[in-house]
Amino acid sequence: MNDSYLYIIIALLPLAACMVVFQVNPYHALVIRGILGAVAAMVYAVLGAPDVALTEALVGTMLAITLYAVAVRSSLVMRLGLLKDEAEDEQHFGQLMDDLRKIFRKRQMRLELVPYPNTQALERALMDKEVHATCVRREQNHATSEDEKQFYHTAIRVKRIYEIMQTELTSPATILSYVNTPAEGEKHK
Repeated sequence: MNDSYLYIIIALLPLAACMVVFQVNPYHALVIRGILGAVAAMVYAVLGAPDVALTEALVGTMLAITLYAVAVRSSLVMRLGLLKDEAEDEQHFGQLMDDLRKIFRKRQMRLELVPYPNTQALERALMDKEVHATCVRREQNHATSEDEKQFYHTAIRVKRIYEIMQTELTSPATILSYVNTPAEGEKHK
C-alpha cells in the first residue's frame, strides 16, 4: 500500500505550527491554529486513533480556538479616558482620534473611548489602571508660540503604547507624556 499521501499530510503539521508561531496578525494565527488542529485530528484518525482524533478536534481545536478568540478580542483594546463634554464638537479632537485609530489599526487594536465626568475621576482611572491613557484639553492661556497648535495633553501609562505613539503620531494637536503608575503592592501601603 502506498502511504506517500500520509507523509505529505504529516509534513503539514510542523509547517502549520511554524506559521502559527511566526504570524504577526493574531486573527490569522487563530485561523492557522484551527487548520493545525484539523490536520492533527485527521492524522490521528488515519493512523488508527479515533479517540485521540476526537479529543483533538473537540478540545485541542474547538475549545482552544474559542478561548484564544476571546483572549485576543479582549486584549487588543487601547482604552483612552477623556472628559464627557470634551469630544462633542471639537474638530481637532476628531482628527486626533482618527490619527490614533489609524496607528492602532496597524497593530490590530481597537481604540475605545471611555468618558469620565470630571478631571479627578479621569486621573484616578489612569492611576487605578482602568484606562491606558487619558486625553484632556490644555489650557491655552499659558501656551507659548510653539505650543499653540497643541490643544490636548495625552498621558499614557503603558510604556510600549507611549513609544508607539511618540514615533508614529504625526498630529501636532497633542503633547504626549509617560506616566509611571504605582505597582499593585505600592498602592495598598
